[in-house]
Amino acid sequence: MSDFSTDTLMHRMAMRVETICATEVTATVSMPVAGNTQVYGYLHGGASAALAETVASLAANEYAQSTSPVATERVAVGTDLSISHLRAVKEGYVYAHASPEYVGNSRVVHRVEIYDDQKRLVATGRVTNLLINPR
Repeated sequence: MSDFSTDTLMHRMAMRVETICATEVTATVSMPVAGNTQVYGYLHGGASAALAETVASLAANEYAQSTSPVATERVAVGTDLSISHLRAVKEGYVYAHASPEYVGNSRVVHRVEIYDDQKRLVATGRVTNLLINPR
């Protein structure tokens, strides 16, 4: 899938959309560890949090647009993020997958799991998005 414009956090952190599925309300996004580390060379917790919110928001936004009477009427905006960091990563890529815990008319909640190249669990999170009509 294509990357987003250069004027986004996704581009600056070199995130890449792997899959998005509106009907299953899921998404997978990858991100390199290089360039997204803290001073000791490990993946920055804030980078993991940004990745978690990104993948859940993409899935929720795809769902919001697919269920709107007009394709671009509703958008998803993050309202809550909780993340637990479980394993340190120094190199390679991390992959975040968002799967729905709750899908409603105005709110979507995703569980996010972040894995490293060896498919080891790096972090887990929970992201809530509100579905709104933009002003």
